[in-house]
Amino acid sequence: MTDSGTIAPQDGRDVRVRAHELAPRVGDLAHNVGLIDAAIRSAVDDGIELLVLPELATSGYYLEDRDEARRVSIDADDAVFERWAALLPAGSVVVVGFSESDGDRIFNSAAMLAATGLLAVYRKTHLWDAEAEIFTPGDEPPRVVETPVGRLGTVICYDLEFPEMPRGLAVSGAEIIAVPTNWPLVPRPDGERAPEVVQAMAAARASAVAIVCCDRSGEERGHVWTEGTSVIPSDGWPAGSKDDRGRVDATLSISPTRTRIGPYNDVLSDRRPALYSALQEPADTPTAD
Repeated sequence: MTDSGTIAPQDGRDVRVRAHELAPRVGDLAHNVGLIDAAIRSAVDDGIELLVLPELATSGYYLEDRDEARRVSIDADDAVFERWAALLPAGSVVVVGFSESDGDRIFNSAAMLAATGLLAVYRKTHLWDAEAEIFTPGDEPPRVVETPVGRLGTVICYDLEFPEMPRGLAVSGAEIIAVPTNWPLVPRPDGERAPEVVQAMAAARASAVAIVCCDRSGEERGHVWTEGTSVIPSDGWPAGSKDDRGRVDATLSISPTRTRIGPYNDVLSDRRPALYSALQEPADTPTAD
């Protein structure tokens, strides 16, 4: 499904992208809103067209319980989104993770903003570990939204580890997928990229869709982060490098022929969905004789 909105040009074009790691202070909404304000202003000053910020940037991640989460959660119609949108020039988009309150429920959500206001809110559908003690999983798939930077989709952190999620957005026409994340540091062999980055690279290459992952930094209640922020073009190879302020800047070239990988092949039209029915209805588990 594609939302209506500002129609992006269909010809090949370049998009200036930034993923900016922040170090939110857990449970301190006012402080974190200030961090986001500064990140948006800096991106605007630098001519960035798409800014992606971390998961739960407004609240921090390791919230003690639902009561603490509720104190730092905001509604999707909170005035702060209008303020952030007002900072943006025409042609720019921001994606930022926030803790969303909706009645008695709390969602791990991401807001997509342009100068015209709030374009979409996506609620994380795959909750990781103890998130399930605080958040309600979203029950709507991510949407492709027509934005000033092109057809944009959003998933959050653990969602990306389910190949159906980025693939579904790519099949629906996404040119870029924004992924606010909080990746806890896990062991890996020396010299290897973080496993989450490897998964993002594979997803980008498999569907010829650019993926912008924004991790976070700092230490929170004894936990440290991967700091794996990556901008990955549709060929699957990370672009740009992180500066000393936790920012990865890159230019994404969005080509209308990006899914063509040779004279005979296209990564999307070569699909044979009728053969993939087991993804929807898993077969019975074989039993040993």
